[in-house]
Amino acid sequence: MGSDDLEDFTSAARSWLADHVPQRWLQERSSLTEDETTEIRMQWDRALHAGGYAGLSLPPEYGGQGRGLAEEVVFAKLSAEAGAPDGYGRIGRILTAPTLIARGTAAQRDHYLPPILRGEQMWCQGFSEPDAGSDLAAVTSFATPADGGYRITGQKVWTSFARHADKCLFLARSSHEAPRHRNLSMFLVDMDQDGVETKPIKQISGSSHFAEVFFDDAFVSAEDRVGEEGDGWSVAMTVLQSERGGVEAMSRYVEMTGDVGLLESCCATGGECLPEAVTGFRTRLELVRWQVLKALSREDDQVAFTRATAVLKLMWSELWQEVTRWGIESGCATHRDHWRYQYLETRAVTIYAGSSEIQRNIVGDRVLGLPR
Repeated sequence: MGSDDLEDFTSAARSWLADHVPQRWLQERSSLTEDETTEIRMQWDRALHAGGYAGLSLPPEYGGQGRGLAEEVVFAKLSAEAGAPDGYGRIGRILTAPTLIARGTAAQRDHYLPPILRGEQMWCQGFSEPDAGSDLAAVTSFATPADGGYRITGQKVWTSFARHADKCLFLARSSHEAPRHRNLSMFLVDMDQDGVETKPIKQISGSSHFAEVFFDDAFVSAEDRVGEEGDGWSVAMTVLQSERGGVEAMSRYVEMTGDVGLLESCCATGGECLPEAVTGFRTRLELVRWQVLKALSREDDQVAFTRATAVLKLMWSELWQEVTRWGIESGCATHRDHWRYQYLETRAVTIYAGSSEIQRNIVGDRVLGLPR
């Protein structure tokens, strides 16, 4: 896309956002309940599709817009400036859709991508287990071959969006004999069936958007295996590349920009925070955006792209924790409940999707080339 086309896209997107961001979100965000927030985010998924802004970088034959990641970054920045919510179907959009395009079958893409982009199908990610968090290869959920597919038995934990999910991107062992990393397979499991039980986890913030999910002889068809049997580890790495990469970072950028703006409001209404702190946070937000742009410029070189995205998870997660800590310390009475909630919520962001310790190991190994 040329610069003129990008300018036209930017102008049209800015105008659309100005007309469509929910006023209730803009005016009441800090006081909404979890259920109210979820409903607004689900409605926003559907609004994005209706407006032509869902799946900007995904192929048009699957309901995407056929644009590029540059437009994803521009739209995320404009969304942040407009105070827009993040859509609720993020697992489907950011993780499942790119994974199916890279590793799925034509039938899987035809079947799943359109409802994901229309905001009609919610997804969760079935990776972490009680004894397999950072050591993902240690999952013990097992897929036993059955007539027409597999029977799934096991437990997943800290599963975001599971309470409302229709489908689960599910990693399981599929062999007792194959060596580590070659004994895993990836599946697209139906959550609405006998043998699947979801138990919400009440978090320290009071919300319950994580859950434990128990699978007891649940069925998944062979057509819903992603990649060959035994290829689950490499498919999982494709998923994690998206989870730690540019689109995810820009999605978080939208949320963090809202919090930095709120912190600035606290300063203006008598909260005890320094304007210099807000300026510093805005500078670091811009650095996140520039690091995404750097990654995009290396998109055709997988090694360089991986190196450029390796630091993004560290950048946005640690920044968000600092912003919410300042929100608490500001003592702002107007937004006290919001800051309490966000501070407690963000304690987890340096753990999920790759802990900071793991990410630093990746940077040391794959970026700096340090000896093991």
